Amino acid sequence: MLETVRYLIGSVGASGYGSKSTAEQVTESCPDLRSVTAIITGATSGIGEETARVLAKRGARLVLPARSLKAAEETKARIVSECPGTDIVVMALDLSSLNSVRNFVLEFESLNLPLNLLMYKTKETKRKPTIPVNSFGLIMSSHFLLTKLLVKKMIETAKDTGVQGRIVNVSSTIHGWFSGDMIRYLGQISRNKSHYDATRAYALSKLANVLHTKELAQRLKQMDANVTVNCVHPGIVRTRLTREREGFITDLVFFLTSKLLKTIPQAAATTCYVAIHPRLVNVSGKYFADCIEAWTSKLGSNSSEAARLWYASEMLVSNKDHPKAVSDLLNAAID
Repeated sequence: MLETVRYLIGSVGASGYGSKSTAEQVTESCPDLRSVTAIITGATSGIGEETARVLAKRGARLVLPARSLKAAEETKARIVSECPGTDIVVMALDLSSLNSVRNFVLEFESLNLPLNLLMYKTKETKRKPTIPVNSFGLIMSSHFLLTKLLVKKMIETAKDTGVQGRIVNVSSTIHGWFSGDMIRYLGQISRNKSHYDATRAYALSKLANVLHTKELAQRLKQMDANVTVNCVHPGIVRTRLTREREGFITDLVFFLTSKLLKTIPQAAATTCYVAIHPRLVNVSGKYFADCIEAWTSKLGSNSSEAARLWYASEMLVSNKDHPKAVSDLLNAAID
């Protein structure tokens, strides 16, 4: 009850910020970002676009991958109109295709740019998947692969510049809604799509982000890499994420929880805080909400499950969009 009251009134936490803080406010005291290059997925609207705008305002060079180049160019134009001179690179990336991820990385590497920040803001869908790797906006595979292919560049950049690299994954408190065996559930979907449930899948996608963050942080530490990775819950905000869930029930839920909703600038605050605030140097493998460290679910804090999910993700991305191979691997994993 006390936490809810603190949330509603915007009481600040140990970081000096709270639920009412905005992305601009939490980055006011941050260093100049003119030497920083950031890749931000999902930046064509909502929280992702606000994150990109604020980082550009602080001087960062932006790389905006998008399936719709038109939407990305429109976002670029809006940001440049407010922040003239901002260096923004628009690139094609379709997260429903692992081949597109690989092509994006090859094209990015050809630009010979450094990479300091890698930030994931996803657009989920409730549509039933045709194969497991096309489930849940490809959280289980495409973002995993994108990180896997780009982390070497991040480590090199950090070594060359002496500036710590940061990876930020956007999750949600909804990750705690998933219970059971993650790999078994994926295997069940690969066998029979009738097992697919939009809400459970959405929760699983957010849980996957938490667990991948935990395992990647451990691996980066073992490599002695000057790169951190953390996960954030932006808060409850009505954006285009609900565009496929419109209707009486959705409208009623948002009406009843309207006092808990954040504005988009408020929702982008924790993402920006974790991405660039000096307070979080060397902090890795954590989960943040309202700009303070928060608790994950019991499953989300399980190191063994994090390692198991990592292994399953390795299997998924090694088969280059082969539906039958992926299905066989998932089935083998649960047998």
